[in-house]
Amino acid sequence: MSTKNKNQNKDKPAPSLSVGRGEKLPISKGAGLTAKGRAKYNAATGSNLKPPQPKGGARKKSFCARMSGMPGPMKDENGNPTRKAAALKRWKC
Repeated sequence: MSTKNKNQNKDKPAPSLSVGRGEKLPISKGAGLTAKGRAKYNAATGSNLKPPQPKGGARKKSFCARMSGMPGPMKDENGNPTRKAAALKRWKC
C-alpha cells in the first residue's frame, strides 16, 4: 500500500458505531463489529474490514500479536472483561 493511500483514510473521521443499532456486538457476545458495522465502516472509510478468523491463518496471527500488545487492562474495575479481552477471546488468541 502506498503512503498516499494510508494518509487518505486519516482525513476521513471514523463513523459512529453503536451496539444499539446492531453495528457492534456487546462485550457479553464477544465484542467486535457485526457484518452491518463492517459494511458501514468500509463504506465510510474505503477500508476492507473482514470478519474474525478464529480457525487460524496469517490474519489471526497478525491480529493476536497486535491486540495482545495493546495497552489497557483485561478486566474493568468491577472485574468484568473489557472489550479488548472479549475480542481476544472471540479470535481465540
